[in-house]
Amino acid sequence: MKSFKILTILLYALVFSFYSCNDSTKTSQQEKSKSNEVADPSSKTVTTTPKAAPKEPAQNALGVWHYTCRLGCPKGSGTATKCTNCGNVLVHNTTYHNNTTNTSSAPFADPSSAPAAAPAKKPVEPAQNSAGVWHYTCSNGCAGGSGAAGTCSTCNGALAHNSAYH
Repeated sequence: MKSFKILTILLYALVFSFYSCNDSTKTSQQEKSKSNEVADPSSKTVTTTPKAAPKEPAQNALGVWHYTCRLGCPKGSGTATKCTNCGNVLVHNTTYHNNTTNTSSAPFADPSSAPAAAPAKKPVEPAQNSAGVWHYTCSNGCAGGSGAAGTCSTCNGALAHNSAYH
C-alpha cells in the first residue's frame, strides 16, 4: 500500500510538471504588446514580385486556338474566358499542345541513328460529324468549314481545328 501512495504522488507531480512546462502556446502580455507596435517607417523593406511566365499565343503555328467553345462557335481565345458568341466558358483545347515534329527531347538522342518509323495512316474522317459540326472552321468566323486544315474559301483566312467536332 505504501508503494501505491508513492506512485500516485509521483504521477500527480509528473502531470503537474508537464502541464506547467507547456507554456509555449501561451503568450505573455509583453509579447502581445510587441506585435501591436508600429513598424519604423525609416526601415525600408524591398518586396519583389515573381516574374510572370511568358504567355502563350492564343493560336499556335497551325492556327489552332488554345481555348475554344464547347458548342463549336467560331474563333477562340488564349485564356478561359467567355465565348463572344454564346457566353459559355471556353474549354481547353488539347490539340493546341500537340507536337507535330518528330524530334526527341532526350539529351543524348542522335537523330541520325534513330530508326525511321513509317507514319501510321489515319482513317479519313468526314468534314462534318453526325451533328453537322465542321472539323475545321474559319478563324475569322465565316460560315462553313472543311475536313482538313487550310484556308477559308470565303476570306482566305486560316482554318482552325474545332474541338467540338470530336
